[in-house]
Amino acid sequence: MASNFHFRLSEDLSIILDDADDYNVIIQVGENQNTKEFRAHSVILRARSPYFKSALSTNWIKKKDNMIIFNKPNITPTVFHMILKYIYTGELDLTKQSGENILGLIVASDELLLEELFKNVRDYLIEKRTKWVQENFVLVLNTVFRLDNCKKLQDYCLESICENPLPFFSSKIFPSINKEILFNLLERDDLQIKEVIIWDYLIKWGIEQTFGLENENSDRAKWNNKDYEELKKTLNQFIPLIRFTEISRADFFDKVRPYRTIIPNHIYEEIEEYYYKDVLTKTTILPPRTGYSFGIGKFESNIIKPKLAKIIINWIDKKDTNYIRTSRNDQSYKFKLIYRGSHDGISNESFRKKCNGRVKSLVLIKVKDSNKVFGGYSSIGFCSLGDDYIFKDGYRFYNSSDNFIFSFEDSEDTQHMKISRVVDKSQAILDSDYNGFNFGWGSLSMGNVILHANNNSNNYENNLKTDTVYIIEEIESFNIS
Repeated sequence: MASNFHFRLSEDLSIILDDADDYNVIIQVGENQNTKEFRAHSVILRARSPYFKSALSTNWIKKKDNMIIFNKPNITPTVFHMILKYIYTGELDLTKQSGENILGLIVASDELLLEELFKNVRDYLIEKRTKWVQENFVLVLNTVFRLDNCKKLQDYCLESICENPLPFFSSKIFPSINKEILFNLLERDDLQIKEVIIWDYLIKWGIEQTFGLENENSDRAKWNNKDYEELKKTLNQFIPLIRFTEISRADFFDKVRPYRTIIPNHIYEEIEEYYYKDVLTKTTILPPRTGYSFGIGKFESNIIKPKLAKIIINWIDKKDTNYIRTSRNDQSYKFKLIYRGSHDGISNESFRKKCNGRVKSLVLIKVKDSNKVFGGYSSIGFCSLGDDYIFKDGYRFYNSSDNFIFSFEDSEDTQHMKISRVVDKSQAILDSDYNGFNFGWGSLSMGNVILHANNNSNNYENNLKTDTVYIIEEIESFNIS
């Protein structure tokens, strides 16, 4: 039987690190007043880090009195001490470290090719220091944006900003954000903020970034043609990312039109056609963003992304799945979250208590051990629907011609979703204490933590029918107005 003695090994290596008398490497880290020398052993460094394996080769090293001298001015002493602790002992305690030090450790571990350390520290920052990251989005993004291995952290920052963008845009350091980061942010469809606000902050950013305009941003009356031309150069790549069709005619007149000269002619001509002739734009202007593009504001679901809410709204309006909605030509909707299983309890009783009354409603279900999402829309609600029902086989059935049920393969699926509309409108909803909700007598129904989609009654189209019995992992319901 094999035995492990890792703890004692770690202790002994820690002693070697702290009180080495046979070291052969001196590493000088930091710069200016914040510098320190560390003593280490080349054999351990080479064994634990591919970077040091190359850096300490005979072609790179610099020796003095048979001692290897190595300089790393871009790593602070605090961060390098953590790195050596990890290299020698495999241990690291981040609980008392500042967010800045943890961020520096991510960058240093990436440079030194310490993949295991990099992944663990990155995940720790995202999961345990969420508040600090959210308070320092610009610092984090500016630090890691060019690190290929940091895409997970980049995506986390961008997605978090998209969910609540205003604090980020209105922060004092927003005007200094890297242009690549801003471009990546503005091209996202899930940026949940009104387009005219995006335009306002883009102009402010452009002014701050344009030499000669920084001190004149409050007095545009003093600008000349050259000033506008310089601003146009600064913002040239960003203008096509603005969804102009989501800006009202009044805001267009007051806030966009004064900057006519910085907008490429072909784009501005399309905008004018849209505003003055109701002609839909062609290919030069992007479609509306999810979230604000069809007037739902912030869509508070943990089960699906806002872009799927756009699809559901198209289904409610009986339009094509990929129909592009505009604020001028289409009805707007609000989704009010009234029930979440992880908060209110997943049971028939809790669902019926929260989701009663004759009101347009949506239910979303994430099933266990799968990415699959089921859902249903009822124009009359789910339970406590009044006396307008038919009585059949001991059950109350309610009439609706607008109901439908659906499924997505995951929270972002826009390619493989399925929808089944009601066929027998007189049996669109079954109201029974045995179910939280029941579309068409089992076409899609909740029995406490169990979800069925068998459609044995054939009251809905047969696109979702399955014999699988699902366990509900999360469930949400919204009132729609």
